[in-house]
Amino acid sequence: MYIKSLLVLVATVATISASAQNGQRQRKSPHDTVTSTNASVTYGRPFKNGRVVFGTLEKFGKVWRVGADEATQITFNKDVKFGGTGIKAGTYTLFAIPNETEWTIILNSELGQWGAYSYEKNKDKDVAKMNVKVKKLSTIVEQLTLRFEKNNSLIIEWDDIQVEVPFSF
Repeated sequence: MYIKSLLVLVATVATISASAQNGQRQRKSPHDTVTSTNASVTYGRPFKNGRVVFGTLEKFGKVWRVGADEATQITFNKDVKFGGTGIKAGTYTLFAIPNETEWTIILNSELGQWGAYSYEKNKDKDVAKMNVKVKKLSTIVEQLTLRFEKNNSLIIEWDDIQVEVPFSF
């Protein structure tokens, strides 16, 4: 009986270890996909839960996945002008570097990243970057919200912060 229990334990640990090494992780936040005429974005939607988000939970000057769990993905159905850079239609990973008054928005071609943990080893796959201004909101946005505005910008809102990421088709 002892050997059988030991074998079951070893098999369970091996399975968990293999899953972690293959990048399979448990989601901790609800996920959503929002669409516009020529674009869609899929992201994890964490809650503020009384925390100070930017500058504390999400450190200023550090790459953020723009969501929770796996890195946010944005898909363009047509070629797009993003921050002055021409981008081919396709799916990209969306990252941001938040700061108090300005964010750097990054499109990266490496899909399947979990969070921003492997961004440093994949930053050579950045296809576009742009800086956008931070707008302070008068009301708190409890749950991270991404939405498209007039099919030519992506709005990111959370806590008391909003940024607008412009693009054109």
